[in-house]
Amino acid sequence: MKFFRLFIPASLAAVVLFSTACNRQPKAEAKKEAGPAAVKTAKVATRTIQRTVDGVGTLFPYDEAIISAEVDGRLEQVSSDLGDLVAQGQVLARISDEEQRYLVAQGEAQLRQSLERLGLKEEKERVKDVRETPDVRRARADLTEAEQRFKRTRELVDQGIGAKSELDQAQARFQSLQAGYDQTLNQTRNLIQEVERYKATLDLQRKKLRDTTVRAPFAAYVKDRQATVGAFVRPNTPLFTLVKIDPIRLRIEVPERLAPWVRVGQQAEVMVEAFDDRKFFGKVWRIAPTVDLTKRTFLVEALIQNPKNELKPGSYARARLATDKNETIHTVPLRAVNYVLGSNKAYVVKADNTIDVRDVKLGDRFPLEVEILEGVTEGETVAVSGLSRLDMGAKVRVQAGDGK
Repeated sequence: MKFFRLFIPASLAAVVLFSTACNRQPKAEAKKEAGPAAVKTAKVATRTIQRTVDGVGTLFPYDEAIISAEVDGRLEQVSSDLGDLVAQGQVLARISDEEQRYLVAQGEAQLRQSLERLGLKEEKERVKDVRETPDVRRARADLTEAEQRFKRTRELVDQGIGAKSELDQAQARFQSLQAGYDQTLNQTRNLIQEVERYKATLDLQRKKLRDTTVRAPFAAYVKDRQATVGAFVRPNTPLFTLVKIDPIRLRIEVPERLAPWVRVGQQAEVMVEAFDDRKFFGKVWRIAPTVDLTKRTFLVEALIQNPKNELKPGSYARARLATDKNETIHTVPLRAVNYVLGSNKAYVVKADNTIDVRDVKLGDRFPLEVEILEGVTEGETVAVSGLSRLDMGAKVRVQAGDGK
């Protein structure tokens, strides 16, 4: 077997060695550049805060009422419309009262007739003694006269002077008038009850007459008008919807875990989208006794003064309730927390400048800081820059400067 030896010219070997040296040089330089990552840090701080309860909700009117017709009739006048401010007792509409006036006049005539039979002149008068009414006094007078005649006739018969037939007649008349007196007494008592019934009926008719004038039950704004002049309305036909918006209610939903922090009388700081540069203030005055099973929240109602009627029912609002709960908490700069794969991470710089990655549970947020409920302790150092390049055990180099 023969072996062949390959001879390479010296010039070509030099070129190969030079190329190899050039290719190795960047790797050496890369290794030279690789080293601890430069990060800025901050200490886990503690601070004492007054806890607040934040919630979102909707504004509602203090009072809202649908004003309906209470009598039949045709609308003759409509005095208010959408957006009008009406005072308590102000006329909103008028319904034709012709029929009601006739019924009132009829009832008054019946009542006067019955009052005269009882010897009364005014509706407010009452019979003090039924025996003093005209019909009863007349019946009693007739009965007394018949009784006296009966007694005289009996005395004459006893003396043998009078006829027995006259005594029988006198006795029969006396017994008849006695029964008539009892009947008159009962009829008069019934008449007294009849008078009371007439009065009640008349009062009802007068109320219906007054109800032909529709008035505002309280000072409010007209939210809606359904009334139209000329329309025939019946009882319970809606005419207007009124809303009172000073003060105005704010109903907010609060998580059930915050129930111990909410109390009646707490101040509420309210923000609405229409006035994003302003804050309105109110007080908690109603707290729901139950929790919504689907949302796990309960309703809190705050009352807000609205003298200029700037806040409108139905508006979305955010509220913050100041509580009397003070707590000492741990905080870190907002930049110290990184959200990775569904969890919040903090990167603690240990004494040997290596990274310890921690899962942290966040609490309240502040303009530049965030509360840490779990994961870090007071005095520990956390990285606040270059978080995306950090990993468990990574070596870092702490840069000088404020890491906040």
